[in-house]
Amino acid sequence: MNRIAGKRDDTLIEVQCSGEDNNGCRLQSFGEEVPEHEHNGVDKQQQSKDSVFFRDGVRRIDFVLSYVDDEDKDGEKKQERRKVYEANLQVAGLQLETEDKSESEDGKTYFLKIHAPWDVLAEHAEILKIKVPFKASDIPEHRDVPMSWLFTPFRLPPPVMHPEPDYFTSPFDKNKTDFFLIDDKDTLFPPSTRNRIVYYILSRRAYQNIDCQNNDKKGIKRLLNNGTYTAAYPLHDCRYWTQSRDPNCENERYSLYRYWGQFFRFYKEQPLNRIRKYYGEKIGIYFAWLGFYTEMLFYAAVVGLLCFIYGATTYDQSIWSKEICSESVGGNIVMCPLCDKKCGYWKLNTTCNSTWQSHLFDNVGTVFFAIFMAIWVTLFLELWKRRQARLEYEWDLVDFEEEQQQLQLRPEYEMKCRKQRPNRITQEMEPYLPLTSQCVRSCLSGVTVLFWIALIIASIIGVIAYRLAVYAAFASVMKDSPTNKIQLVGSIITPQLATSVTASCINFVIIMILNFLYERVAIWITDMEIPKTHLEYENRLTVKMFLFQFVNYYSSCFYVAFFKGKFVGYPGDYEYMFNKFSGLRNEECDPGGCLIELTTQLVIIMTGKQVWGNIQEALVPWLKNWWVSKSARNHPESLYSRWEQDHDLQHFTQLGLFYEYLEMVIQFGFITLFVASFPLAPLLALLNNILEVRVDAWKMITQFRRPIAAKAHSIGAWQEILHMIAVFSVVTNAFIVAFTSDMIPRLVYLYAYGQEHTMQGYINNSLSIFNISQIPMDNQPEPGENPSWFNSSVTTTCRYRDYRYPPGHDDEYKHTMQFWHIIAAKLAFIIIMEHVAFLVKFFVAWLIPDVPSDVKARIRRERYLIQEYLQKYELEKLKGQISLNNGDCTCPSEVIPTSCTPVQARL
Repeated sequence: MNRIAGKRDDTLIEVQCSGEDNNGCRLQSFGEEVPEHEHNGVDKQQQSKDSVFFRDGVRRIDFVLSYVDDEDKDGEKKQERRKVYEANLQVAGLQLETEDKSESEDGKTYFLKIHAPWDVLAEHAEILKIKVPFKASDIPEHRDVPMSWLFTPFRLPPPVMHPEPDYFTSPFDKNKTDFFLIDDKDTLFPPSTRNRIVYYILSRRAYQNIDCQNNDKKGIKRLLNNGTYTAAYPLHDCRYWTQSRDPNCENERYSLYRYWGQFFRFYKEQPLNRIRKYYGEKIGIYFAWLGFYTEMLFYAAVVGLLCFIYGATTYDQSIWSKEICSESVGGNIVMCPLCDKKCGYWKLNTTCNSTWQSHLFDNVGTVFFAIFMAIWVTLFLELWKRRQARLEYEWDLVDFEEEQQQLQLRPEYEMKCRKQRPNRITQEMEPYLPLTSQCVRSCLSGVTVLFWIALIIASIIGVIAYRLAVYAAFASVMKDSPTNKIQLVGSIITPQLATSVTASCINFVIIMILNFLYERVAIWITDMEIPKTHLEYENRLTVKMFLFQFVNYYSSCFYVAFFKGKFVGYPGDYEYMFNKFSGLRNEECDPGGCLIELTTQLVIIMTGKQVWGNIQEALVPWLKNWWVSKSARNHPESLYSRWEQDHDLQHFTQLGLFYEYLEMVIQFGFITLFVASFPLAPLLALLNNILEVRVDAWKMITQFRRPIAAKAHSIGAWQEILHMIAVFSVVTNAFIVAFTSDMIPRLVYLYAYGQEHTMQGYINNSLSIFNISQIPMDNQPEPGENPSWFNSSVTTTCRYRDYRYPPGHDDEYKHTMQFWHIIAAKLAFIIIMEHVAFLVKFFVAWLIPDVPSDVKARIRRERYLIQEYLQKYELEKLKGQISLNNGDCTCPSEVIPTSCTPVQARL
């Protein structure tokens, strides 16, 4: 066993290395001075800018830690922690080499390079159950796609899509190395696997002295939090814009940038196998899901666009719209004031533009599209399960279960849980959190989440109060139509539209502020709960964040869809938000209907979120990196090493993928929960996601350090959340069609009240009459608010949206029988639509198996071969041992003769 010396502060640190891994090392002792450019016999000036090896040019850098010496008292504590921690890393078998601060571009940062030799990799590969090839696959590929030539422009070259041949694999066993296909021990484990193993070790090594009583002082995460180290990261293998000059580098980063990370490749498929090889399975699964989701959005976007075109082309066939816009009908209907005192009487034909806008989305195509999306979302989820099952097999994740992760406790859990008890499965002692402590922490966490949800509801009430307060102001200002002077859009700006747009913008700003604050609260309370494993940590944080964002993003849309305009009352008996003395009368829907307001709300929040998200994801990291590395760009190539280049990039946190999933799942909610109000939502989502895939790829390759590889066989808790949204979307769309759109009242009129089953007279039928003289003074317009054409001596009644008996009737101002017929029709429609949609969903889910038949066959074939080959291997091994111990009895490899010993016969 030899020692490898690395330099820090002109003092050598011994590092153990063994056998073939210590090529080029010089034996040094602690305290020996080393000349400035004689570190292990290699001058840094002679190294490639993209070298990912130690100075001997042989041992690969698997991980890098950086730190800066502090001059204060705390600096001595940090130095002591580093000394103990690095000594413990050496005990674990890792090899270290330090770059002095004088050789860094800023002149103050040390870089500790870490290499994991074969023995360490082999030992931990067995612990982590990493699969290794043992036989080339003998199953032919039969995945003929009909008319595959149509997809040729979207394909990438086969060497890019499939960088490695297909093998049968088995969990690694260091005692059976000759069973596996190992051509070179240095390349058996790819860099992503190597950095995962090293991080596993870094997370569990202590930085305290052996004689200390505290056992919670361990793990690189805590050392990063307390400033002992400034960064910990694996290296990219080269610069992204050019290939490495070092022939030993893989250049995977350059290939990914060339074929994946550039926007003009937006129409190409993703090289998922390369992504998985470079970044690990967890990131690979995310991009596979995002790509599949984007592909499926194409079909929903096409159908939604067709429904929108149908609405635009059938406007001339809308009899009720023509009645509203005509002078003979809409021009003679005087409507009651929409607010107290500041709103005057108005004519129905002034809403002609909003009626046209509403017809674009509120038509027969809306019902069809709502049912189509219920089927689409089921197909998406079921087909993704099949795609995921195929990836599980191709990426050796079939036998990867959460139970394996249960054995890998979070370092924070091990540190904070002092009590021990035996594990029921392994019977080994492990830390645990007492039940009372769990309950207290969970209750505190739940109360915190409820408080923040209440804060959202309070903000929504505030926005509603704003809408009620400013509507009267807009109505007063616009009574003489000053917006008509604005070119193009002036004629369509109404008090309702101005109120809706400004309120939606304010609501969006509040949403983003609450999100920013709550993210930190959610992480804090999840840390406080002390989850046992990383999987449990992510699942708990996922539930908290999604529950909050669900309420935050969707609550305003739910208000417009299901509450606005439903509790208004009628002239003479209006409903108020708090009480009559507040003066905030519950707002009515836009004259064109509430559906157009829901569309406006949806467009502003959805589009604003997507634009803001892309700015955050792309522009902010780029600006930060530009600022940090602007001085380094002017340095000679030999002075700006691979680890320094990566050090200047942004850190991809452990929750980086969590936020990516959260963004897409919130978008999924927008296009499914409220799609009946806006058929173009899938098209907006599709355009965003085409950009999102390339922006995410670009930032991962160019703006972030290489993430630590991690395994994942699915998208985790997000799958259940997507299923929940899919089921809930059927209900919300049924209610939107029934209660938010005017589809059902029109159908009731057409078949029960219309003249010869036509829509003639629908507008007059849908508006009730009220005697102006009976309107209380508090609800009357102030002097000067009424338009010039209004004459109280001539106009004695006004109209409002409702189905009530006219003045003078025995049941004056009570609901008519038509109102109850419409309510019954709405409830019947909801029941029928939900049952049809759910039946179709369950039938489609039953019809499509979760795992393709060819994948099932491959899995069975691989398990059979593993068992067969292992039996043969053990048999040959035992025969060899018996032959050595009993030279007079040799057994052929294929047949067991009867002359062998009883032990051999049993074998």
